Amino acid sequence: MDYRSYIAERIPVDGILREEIAESIAVPPDSAMGDFALPCFKFAKVLRKSPAMIAEDLKAQYPVDHVVSEVLAVNGYLNFKINKSALAREVLEKIGAEGERYGAENIGNGRVICLDYSSVNIAKPFHIGHLSTTVLGGALYRIFNFLGYKAVGINHLGDYGTQFGKLISAYKRWGNRELVEQGGIRALNELYVRFHREAETDPALEDEARAYFKKIEEGDRDCLSLFEWFKELTLKDVKKIYDLLDIRFDSYAGESFYQDKMQPVLDELKQKNLLVESRGAQIVDLEEYGMSPCIILKSDGSSLYATRDMAAAIYRKQTYDFDKCLYVVAYQQNLHFKQFFKVLELMGKEWAKDLVHVAYGMVSLEDGAMSTRKGNVVFLEDIIEKCVEKAYAILSEKNPDLENKEDVAKKVGVGAVVFGALYNNKIKDIVFSYDKALNFDGETSVYVQYTCARAFSVLSKAEGIDYKNASVTEPCPQEFELLKLLGEFPDTVKAAAEKYEPSYVARYAVDVAQKFNKFYIDCKILQAESGVKEMRLRITEATLVTLKNALSLLGIGVPEKM
Repeated sequence: MDYRSYIAERIPVDGILREEIAESIAVPPDSAMGDFALPCFKFAKVLRKSPAMIAEDLKAQYPVDHVVSEVLAVNGYLNFKINKSALAREVLEKIGAEGERYGAENIGNGRVICLDYSSVNIAKPFHIGHLSTTVLGGALYRIFNFLGYKAVGINHLGDYGTQFGKLISAYKRWGNRELVEQGGIRALNELYVRFHREAETDPALEDEARAYFKKIEEGDRDCLSLFEWFKELTLKDVKKIYDLLDIRFDSYAGESFYQDKMQPVLDELKQKNLLVESRGAQIVDLEEYGMSPCIILKSDGSSLYATRDMAAAIYRKQTYDFDKCLYVVAYQQNLHFKQFFKVLELMGKEWAKDLVHVAYGMVSLEDGAMSTRKGNVVFLEDIIEKCVEKAYAILSEKNPDLENKEDVAKKVGVGAVVFGALYNNKIKDIVFSYDKALNFDGETSVYVQYTCARAFSVLSKAEGIDYKNASVTEPCPQEFELLKLLGEFPDTVKAAAEKYEPSYVARYAVDVAQKFNKFYIDCKILQAESGVKEMRLRITEATLVTLKNALSLLGIGVPEKM
């Protein structure tokens, strides 16, 4: 049951929509105050009464029934206590019936959500800086599909620009096909780094690089062949990472794909008198909107990111007819997105309002930053491998006889990397710590996975006990707190989608794990008397189902034993 809506429907406040009341209803910090609370402060202006008086009036009018057992007015809040047995029965029946679809809904009704995320650069390393966009985008992709949308994952490859001229120059001077085939993206990165090192003392290399890139644009067969080879090597390497992280894409259309789609955009900008010449460049003046100019063409006539991004947005609207198009890109690009969204709006694209920049903070290791040009890059593959190795060592120490230890270590290590990037609010900068990420007792995926393993263990020991349809009795405080939280999973998933914030699901999973472990410690399960034992096994199974669903949305596997 949607308790917030149920309560809101029974609260008569003239001039306030029921939806607005439902959105205002929250869970009190102390369960002794009630299970739900409505702050009455925002109604004071409309009703011209004090919040305390409004709460008292609403309490007197509210019809207590089989769902809401008690209503309290406390310091301007209207607090509601739920019928515990009814809630327990409803939650257990719903989770039991829906299983791995618990939390899923069809609110999307097939509408399309385009998600532009990860977007690696060809021939450049897949480094720790790509972690957030990749796992954030992947989580949102799963969440929107779970809610009935048709999510379209787009990897907008960085496969255009003078860096490819630099790479061809470096390869022709110092490269070796066999070594590059063996070394893949790392070998290409070494060539790229060497180019910049050599160019510091030989500036003519930059001219050579520009000339090679021009050949790519002109369709030179040799240069295009090298470019396609670099692209193939890059995608082969990054696919290993995507497979590890359970990341999928429906399109790899990158910047080069839109080269022949920019001219119509330029023609339309001219036709609508939006282009202005400035120092030889073509710009759209955005001063009246509080922004610097959006440069469309440089003085040499070459395009920029904004030009290609506008062409891409128009293509996506025409191809997918999206309801929303999300760009999961770091907050440093805030201005870029504001600019080209505004230009599309000025062009009369009414759907420009459906373009959303999902900004996030940066991820770094405890030892600092990095630079692709200088070569001090932290490869994401190395971080994942190190986490898996550390997880294997910890598991070997804690449970030497664990079966399938390699597979469990992989799920734990990869989960630690993903969860480390998703647990905090997305806009926060993150300093990744191996020790914190792999802490069995912290707010980590390892803690949640271990809780799942504990639930698996309880249920395996209950083999032969018929508990799935056991009757539901009045839950004790620990049972009720856990069940109430389990019932909030569908709302949590919807909130994560509405706010583009997978951290809601990650934090929810930790909260559930904490509540379950308190229940596990305080309440006997297998040793409980008949009737109570069966209900507690149902609660254990419902917890496991919910945690598995939550971790699945984040892209994290659940081992049965740890």
